[in-house]
Amino acid sequence: MKTTALRAIPILGWLYLAVGVVAALLERAPRNRWLRAAWWIDAFLSVVVHAAQIPVALRATRGSGHSPLKTAVLTQIFGLTWYGTRLNSGDGEAKTGERPPTDHREGQR
Repeated sequence: MKTTALRAIPILGWLYLAVGVVAALLERAPRNRWLRAAWWIDAFLSVVVHAAQIPVALRATRGSGHSPLKTAVLTQIFGLTWYGTRLNSGDGEAKTGERPPTDHREGQR
């Protein structure tokens, strides 16, 4: 449920962007500056910030069985809510049987 709720946020953002583009094409864009500002902020977050997360997602999901293309597309759509929840649920690198790096002094304790 929590993952679904988190992934709904970027979907709502993309829908808001789509509605804004359609409204602008029909020359019915809202005059309210707050709605316009929210649209531009959403556009920046959805396009620029999600795109900036792709290299991190590719590194984080390396060895998880997901293709790089799938990782890039789903990260562009959902951002951190896709690859972050995949790693927290155990679907990331831990699935390959590799242990996470440990402190090199662990054996001395």
